[in-house]
Formats: sequence, C-alpha cells, structure tokens
Amino acid sequence: MFHHLGCGPYKAGNGRRRGAMSDRATTPPIPGLAPVGSLSWSIPGLRDDPTMCLRCRSAQLLCGKPVCPILLKYRAFEQTLPMVEGTELAGSSPPGVFVGRFGYPKVALGPLLSPQHGSTELLDTPEEWVGRSVADVIGFRTGLVRGTTRIRVTDAERPVPLLEELQLLGIAAESVESEATFRRPPRGHLALSDSTPPFGPSAPIERVRLDVRRVDPHLDRLSSDTDANARVAVGELYDRGVRVSRIQRAFSVGILGRHGRRRLVPTRWSITAVDDLLSKQNLEAVRQLPELSETLVYRLTALDNRWLIAFLPGAYRYESIEAWYPNTLWNPNTTEVIMVGDHEGHDGRTTYASIGGCYYAARLATSEALLTLGRQAGVVVLREVHPGEILPLGVWNVREHARAALRTRPERLPDLGALEVRIQSTFAIPLDRWKRSSAVLHEARTQRRLDEWLAA
Repeated sequence: MFHHLGCGPYKAGNGRRRGAMSDRATTPPIPGLAPVGSLSWSIPGLRDDPTMCLRCRSAQLLCGKPVCPILLKYRAFEQTLPMVEGTELAGSSPPGVFVGRFGYPKVALGPLLSPQHGSTELLDTPEEWVGRSVADVIGFRTGLVRGTTRIRVTDAERPVPLLEELQLLGIAAESVESEATFRRPPRGHLALSDSTPPFGPSAPIERVRLDVRRVDPHLDRLSSDTDANARVAVGELYDRGVRVSRIQRAFSVGILGRHGRRRLVPTRWSITAVDDLLSKQNLEAVRQLPELSETLVYRLTALDNRWLIAFLPGAYRYESIEAWYPNTLWNPNTTEVIMVGDHEGHDGRTTYASIGGCYYAARLATSEALLTLGRQAGVVVLREVHPGEILPLGVWNVREHARAALRTRPERLPDLGALEVRIQSTFAIPLDRWKRSSAVLHEARTQRRLDEWLAA
C-alpha cells in the first residue's frame, strides 16, 4: 500500500507562527478583498514574516512567486461558493469521487459535484489539462464540491446505499446529473499548504441522487469479475484503452479485485498504486525488446517546469531526478537549490521510491514511450522546478507532462558528450550538479557496453 504521493522531497518544519493571520480566519488576508461567505483562510507558510501579505497586498510579490497564490485561490472560490449556498445542490458530476486517507481504515468519501449542469468531464480529467495555466487547474479543482461521509474501507464488499451509488458513479462513462442534500452549507477553506492540492468547498452529505445513464462497458465488466485480482483488472482496463484517471477512480471506490479482497482505497494512494502496477506491466514487455543503439532526448517547458527525458543505449534502467529552486512549494524560504532523485536497475526495485508518487508517474509515461518505440533503453528523467509552480497540483502534473514531452520529436545525439551539452543548455542548474546526482549518467560514463568493446 502506498502512503505518500507528494512529489516534493524536502519540506520545512511544521511550526506555525500566527501574526497577521489566525489558523482559520474569515477575514481576507489582503486588504481590499471582499469577504466570501463560507470561506475561511489559513496561511501557515508565513513563518519568517507573518506580516508579509499585509505589506505586499499582492502587488510586490514579496514571497518570491511570480503571481499571488492567495488571489488565484480566492478568485476561484469567489466564483464557486455563491453557487452552492444552502444545503441543496443540483448540478453535474464529471463523474468524480474522492476518498480521503485520514482516519484509515474508516475514511471520508463522497461524490465530486459541480453546480453547473451538462458536460463537466474536464473538471476531473487531468489527461486534458496539459497546456492549461495554473489558474485554470485551480479553477477545475475548486469548482467541484465534495460531499463527505465516513465509511470503513472493508464496506466496499457490502456497500450501504450511498456507497453503492458512488460505486456506480465510479464506472460512469460521462457526466452525471446529480442532486445532493448536505447537513450544512458547503464551506471552502483557502490554505497555502506545502502538500495539499487545491480543493473546492465541502460538507457532510446526507443523500445524493445520481442519474447514471451510461457506464463504461470495460469498467462495468471488470467490476462484476470477482475472480480477477486487482492487478489483472487494472492491466486489462489499461490494455483496452481506459484512461488512467478513470482506472484510478474505479480502484479507489473498491470495485476491482477478487471477492473478499476489495477495499476502498484513498484517492492519493490509488493514484500511485495504479501508476506502479501499469508501469510494471509495461516493463515486463519492455525488457524483452531489442536495446536502443542511440541517444534520444525529449524536452518540454510547462507550468514553469523544465523537463529533459533521455533514452540511452543499452538495457533498461530508470532514474528520476527533481531540482527545486528556492521559493518553490517543496523548497520554501531557502537560498539553495534542492536536488533529489531515485533510480532502479534492469530488474526494477522492491522498496518505495524516496521521491514519492512522481517517480511512478514518470515511470509509467516513459514505459509507454519505450513500448511505442519498440526498444528498451536507459531512462533519465530530469525536472527543474522554478518558482512559477506556486501550488501543489498533483501527481498528474508529472505523468501528463512527461507524456507530453515524449510525444514531441526527439533529438538524436551521437554520444554522451552531446547529451551533456543538451543538459547544460536546457537547465539553469550547472551540469556538474546533475552529473553528481545521477546514478544512471555516472554508469553511462564509467561502464563500457559489450558492443563498444567489440567495435574497439
């Protein structure tokens, strides 16, 4: 089971200083902003200077970020909250379901509902978010209201009526018209957190009516197959072209796996579990492919992240390295770039990667590209994160942007020296730091392959 899905390896201490802001205040932190009903605020990141926001007022950007994260979230809530006043909500679900992890094995879960009617699939389909701005993604996430109720994870086998409705929502093939009743009006909480992606308003849910008119036939069939274990079910859905985000949703609501073994899986855990299972399945086939005989390089810049993905000649091995600039979300209030990574050899790994879910998300994207290429190769994923990544957006950011990079036309390079030149020209961090951090690049520099000996 996977217990950590953050991409960031480094976090400052958890101590909070409460000066200009209390933990849960209702007054906006920036003078001039109008209060929004049912919206509270907390900004635990202002450890060094709790008056920063008051002095900055989003104009001077004293926090070092290129845009004010408070204003981005505020504007998103400003649009959503007026549409969800009261305890009744009619609208559409993308479809989406969220399963929390706190209190496990008794967790909070419920539908994700939009106050808008019609097609809302975009709001919970990260495969469609490449090319969108940070403001767009925040808007998608905060535009969904979370209904919550607490249920034991083992109840997936014998669901109460509400859970049964949510499991049906988990196999829906399109947006679902819905009506919900909450115990209280949904509330939003604007928090600048180092680890939590933006979320919309939430409230305990009493009842929900979902008009599911069409289900995905592949999800429907595998949810009825109680003989196939979860690994087989996930792999078969993927092979039949079901989107990864939809597989993760079905895995999370406990409708896949053998009878007696089905469980609700917190959404964060299910994302990495599915990425891990699918990349392992792909790599079983990749290891049987001929070895790549040249160096291929793919590059992309998106959401102030710079990506370079290299395929090296030889047998499969994999490495992912992240470099976080000061004032990025996983490297706050420092003056040094933080670099971390993890790697595996030809046979894979048996321990959980130190950099979390992003390792497996990028491994899935690169394994797909190797299958398309018809070759096995050494894989190096380098990611340089600049201050424009002002908020945690989720593991989808890595999976989908790595996929996007690998859809571009690669550069074909003659040798490792040419690759090092590309690394130098792509990133602001000096080449020597990347070389010192990379086990796969070190191996490529110091070990000669058999075909090189024969050609000598």
